[in-house]
Amino acid sequence: MEISEKKEAEINNSSKDSNNNSNINVEITDSDTNNMNKEAEERQARELKAGLHPLKHKYVFWYTRRTPGVRTQTAYEDNIKKIVDFSTVEGFWVCYCHLARSSTLPSPTDLHLFKEGIRPLWEDSANCNGGKWIIRFKKVVSGRFWEDLVLALVGDQLDYGDNICGAVLSIRFNEDILSVWNRNASDHQAVMALRDSIKRHLKLPHSYVMEYKPHDASLRDNSSYRNAWLRG
Repeated sequence: MEISEKKEAEINNSSKDSNNNSNINVEITDSDTNNMNKEAEERQARELKAGLHPLKHKYVFWYTRRTPGVRTQTAYEDNIKKIVDFSTVEGFWVCYCHLARSSTLPSPTDLHLFKEGIRPLWEDSANCNGGKWIIRFKKVVSGRFWEDLVLALVGDQLDYGDNICGAVLSIRFNEDILSVWNRNASDHQAVMALRDSIKRHLKLPHSYVMEYKPHDASLRDNSSYRNAWLRG
């Protein structure tokens, strides 16, 4: 698979550097759906009139930060902070250009990019039956791959895009982790198509390993960052 010269240089350089919450089902009526569709159509009409370019989906950036060694009594979900939302190409670039680069953020920090209406929580109704593709990166190259993933997600370039909920960059001490969340872990075709699409758009070298993990498995994993948070 062809890799851009810039990304190949980054990879080569890196190699040289040696809830206690239960699931909540919210009933949405036909009237609610019609109102949401009407609001979306009105918003798109306003954006087009203003000369803006609407995205297929409205997105929200979130972040989570915990100071290492400091015990907290705050629930994990209460520490997920909304940064900004956007629904147009222009709005995205205004937001993105003002966000701190991932290389400047402390460990551990999580950056989340999710479709509007979906919180970056395993228990969210859009996520609870799904899972995530996980890729681990050396810190010197993770920022570039994260940016490529964000652009593919916002531009609706990944296959089975309607099945995608969002993406996360987990900044850790020795490595960074990218994950792409989808709605249905049991839809094997959609899960594998998403894997291939991620590989293609990120131009991942063959040496990179991708792991799929259903969210119900994450809930049982005592070693996960979030479960460690809950244990204090």
